[in-house]
Amino acid sequence: MRITDKRIKDIENHSVRFDSYEGLSDIVDKAGEADFVLLGEATHGTSEFYTVRAEITKRLIEEKGFSFVAVEGDWPSCFTVNEYVKGYRDGELRDAFTNFNRWPTWMWANEEVLDFIGWLKQHNERKQAQVGFYGIDVYSLWESMDEIIHQLKTVAPSLVEPAKKAFECFEPFNRKAEDYAVSAAFYGEGCTEEVLNVLVTLQQNKHKYDGDHEQSLNIDINSLVMLNAERYYRAMAKRGPDDWNIRDGHMVTAIEKIRASNPKNSKCVVWEHNTHLGDARATDMAKEGLVNVGQLLREKYGNSVYAVGFGTHRGTVIAAREWGGTVEELPVPNARKGSWEYLLHEAGPFNKYIVFDEKNRELFNDVIGHRAIGVVYNPEVEHLGNYVPTRVSERYDCFIHVDETKALAPMFTKQTVKI
Repeated sequence: MRITDKRIKDIENHSVRFDSYEGLSDIVDKAGEADFVLLGEATHGTSEFYTVRAEITKRLIEEKGFSFVAVEGDWPSCFTVNEYVKGYRDGELRDAFTNFNRWPTWMWANEEVLDFIGWLKQHNERKQAQVGFYGIDVYSLWESMDEIIHQLKTVAPSLVEPAKKAFECFEPFNRKAEDYAVSAAFYGEGCTEEVLNVLVTLQQNKHKYDGDHEQSLNIDINSLVMLNAERYYRAMAKRGPDDWNIRDGHMVTAIEKIRASNPKNSKCVVWEHNTHLGDARATDMAKEGLVNVGQLLREKYGNSVYAVGFGTHRGTVIAAREWGGTVEELPVPNARKGSWEYLLHEAGPFNKYIVFDEKNRELFNDVIGHRAIGVVYNPEVEHLGNYVPTRVSERYDCFIHVDETKALAPMFTKQTVKI
């Protein structure tokens, strides 16, 4: 038997078909035993990835007692949503998304997330619960500075002017991260000392921030963003693994800080791209010196981590052909022959999942191409760089395959170009 035929047969024998969300109960039960459930996505623009993980998350919250959702988004904009779902902020549902105004806006300002946030708001009101929604990414350097100034005006007015003076270091760069990166990395014109001085002052006065609406946590994470974003942009200009590792290390620290601020033994769901959540040691990332959220959490928390990967054979996706470019609905071509997604399709053109365990893990641990699509995507040449060599059963604890997918629906893109 050819190796391809054997792989297809193994998938047929160990996968479970699902035709509705109710068909995912086994995943909910297994994931519900963990403290950290990592729900991935193979793209940042596929409707089914968002809706399926939202439905799993709803059940983890309702049936398994999970207390917050952490996503690959900016802290300030996601914290606005968090305030809304917890009743700290008035207004209409869509108003909670207005701070998602930095490209790529569609990652979180989309109709699929809107539906989930509407459900979460109702859940919190119905159950008198405080399930939160937080962003854990590192990109919001300037937004976090703005938020710190805003918060200080309320909780510690005497610190406003010293903070503003420290932040003046960043003014020459006009909120352009790439300009700061080059200046700091190659000309020594960074703002590290200024950032550290602000953070030390904030920590010394942390007792002043205690109060309602998670003010202390808000300042704590925005401070963390300032520290790590400055490091990230400095490293970015020099290339190499450091910027990636700083970013993923930051996300792990942010998760831990949020968890520490919640009731004891709180459990969380993390929404990020497969590239962050699937253990880097099971891919070629390890050879490049890269670590990621999935690896770092597994190394520290072991079996308390449950990682679920997602993939598709074909469909459409929201993305752009260049960074900052026009948002388009692009085709996702049939998976490359011999890839993981191709084999899943050949094992039956329907939705399915595989739970990896001691009985079958060795069957799926040889290296195979596994598709990954980011916010920048060119379908015509995806075969040149969108397939990551992966040992799938070592990278994830479970894999969900949606055979044919469609693009998600952005909220604030007035006209999405369809190709």
